[in-house]
Formats: sequence, structure tokens, C-alpha cells
Amino acid sequence: MPSVCLYFEVHQPVRLNHFSVFDIGSANNTYSTYFDHKKNRAIFEKVANKCYLPTNKLMLDLIRKYEGRFRISYSLTGTFIEYCELFMPWVLDSFQDLYATGAVDFLDETYFHSLSGLYDDLGEFEEQVKMHRDMMKRVFDYKPKVFRNTEVIYDNRIAKKVADMGYQGILAEGAEKILGWRSPNYVYKPANANLKVLLRNYPLSDDVGFRFSSRQWKGYPLTADKYAQWISRSDGNLINLFMDYETFGEHQWTETGIFDFLRHLPGEVLKQGNLDFATVSDVVKRFEPVGDIDAPWAVSWADAERDVSTWLGNNMQVACFNELKELGKKLKKKGDPDLLYTWRLLQTSDHLYYVSTKGFEDGAVHAYFSPYEIPYDGFINYMNILQDLKQKAEQ
Repeated sequence: MPSVCLYFEVHQPVRLNHFSVFDIGSANNTYSTYFDHKKNRAIFEKVANKCYLPTNKLMLDLIRKYEGRFRISYSLTGTFIEYCELFMPWVLDSFQDLYATGAVDFLDETYFHSLSGLYDDLGEFEEQVKMHRDMMKRVFDYKPKVFRNTEVIYDNRIAKKVADMGYQGILAEGAEKILGWRSPNYVYKPANANLKVLLRNYPLSDDVGFRFSSRQWKGYPLTADKYAQWISRSDGNLINLFMDYETFGEHQWTETGIFDFLRHLPGEVLKQGNLDFATVSDVVKRFEPVGDIDAPWAVSWADAERDVSTWLGNNMQVACFNELKELGKKLKKKGDPDLLYTWRLLQTSDHLYYVSTKGFEDGAVHAYFSPYEIPYDGFINYMNILQDLKQKAEQ
């Protein structure tokens, strides 16, 4: 019987204040000066009321209605948890209520939703994963068995690190560049590690995450019964549907019918007779790999290229990334915990995402999320802050 694995990423970034070249050297408190706390709180509370709280309530109702046969998985970034604890603890309570049902699983990831998996020699990736693991123990008293790297960035090197850290599974994009002719609807293993790889079925995932409300899409309108039939007709023994949790109510507004779609989806899937739901832990326990995948270059779930060009696709992004790495070496040597925490908040991948200069549909998506009018504004603002932090690291 094929299993449907529904996984949701839950993340909110820290947004930056306007910081000009004339401000470099003037910041006494980096945390209060660099970050726009008023905007961060306002956006978090808006998304919590539009997405997190109503979606969690609906998920809880569905789990109870189907007596635990509806099963789902989440990963929660450290910045998201910090927002919950600072501003709306009851949002975190609602995730704890979901976990208490026994039908919800959690994954580990980098605490700051960072690109530290692409660093070579700082040990930062392992430190952030440990921070996330410790947070999950503190908040949920749970130790995840499956890992999801930032934006599902995956390559052989990352797979080996994750396996060495004791995880049983890892998420990756079901991209043709690593699969070739094969289907993403099976479990695979890395060519160089003892680890199970769960590959995202991106056509079916993006039907909900990106195309749901598009009237130009040939599949519009997408109803729960239609979608369940598409899933039922899929090959393989596993259909991994991975998407941002903010799909519900934020990216796809209530008026699109997204909540009605979600409300009817479990019943329509179970009605097919040949499908059930599984968490990521269920999957690694239930299925054995059918073959190896080789990923010498990083793949991700972002943009049409499904690589890391989303964050490192132009010279501005590469300059910021290299400056960020060099800063890490100085700050780890300096040992100031406040400056180190600030540096880690600046690692959040969203900051480089805003500096992308891609065109067409990918560019439109970047512009939708970006607080800047043009990518160059994001580059200047971010680099000014890095230069200010660099001065403090060298003092």
C-alpha cells in the first residue's frame, strides 16, 4: 500500500533595519540595531493568525476525526520557536497539542535556517544542528530521527555528515539531476553513507504550494478528490509531499479555498483504498532503499534549477556569503556570545534570497518575499551590516 508522507517546513526569518554606510561603526547593540523588531513581531503575529493557529486547529481536528490515521510531519526553525516564545506562546502550545496526538513527527534542521551546510571548515553546521536538537528536546522532549537541511539542500557531503550525526533519514528534492529516469516515489540511499533518503515529489507538492490558486493552470480548480486520485495513480510505494506550512492561509489565502481543500484531503486520500498516511519516522521504519543516489553537487527545492543558485547565483550573493564565512572565523576566535548569536541570525538564508537577480517566474517569487525594491538594495544593506559586525569582531 503506497504511503502519503506530508511534511511541512515552519519558518520565519529575522528582517533587517535600514543600515547605511554612514551607520557603520555606530551600532552599540548589534541585536537591537541590525534587526527590525517591530516589523518582525507584526509579520509573525499576522502569519500566526492567518496560518499557524487556524491550520494547527484544523490539523488537530482531522487527526482526531480519522483517529490518528491522518499523520503529518514538521520541522520548526529555531527562529520560529524564538518568535513563539517571545510573542505568542500559545502558537507553540498548539504544536505541542499536535505532537501529543501521536500522529505528528518532527525533524531536525539547522537552528538558524542557514547555509552552514555549504561551509567547509567552521564546524558551524554541526553546532547549529546540535542547537536544534537541544531545542527539540527542551520544547517537545523529543529526539528527531530524520533530518531536513535548510531549503532541502542536499549533496553527498551533507548526507555523510548527517549519517555520522546518527540520523536515520534525510529529505532531498526529487530532481532529475540525481534521479535520472527513476521515480522519486521510493526510498533511496546516498552513494557514500548509511542513510535513507526521502525524495520530494515536486510536481504534486508544487500543485498545492504554488499552483493551487492559479487560474491559468490547467489543473485549476484543484479539489481534494481530484488531487487524491492523482496521488492514487502515482507509481511507487511512497509519495512525499513537502511544502512550506505558510502555504495555508498566507501564500494561498483563505479565499482561494485552501482550507476547504485541506479539510477534505485526508478523507479523500483514505477513500482511495490503496493509500495511507505516514510520518517521516514511519517511512524510514517501513521502507528499504531500492537503490543509490549520487549527488556530487548540491540540489535544493528552490527555483526551477533546483540547486543553490537561489542564494549563490550572482556575484553580490557570493561576496556576502564569503564575507559571512570570514566573519565566522573571527567571531569564533573572539568568543563573544552576543556577537556570535548576531552572526548566526545573519546567516538565515532569506538574507541572500532577497539578493537574487533571477528573472521570469523565479524572479517574481523572490520579489514577492523580499522587503527590498530591488536586489541591489538588499545587497548594500546586508553588506553594510556585515562590515559593522566585522569591525566589532576585530576590536
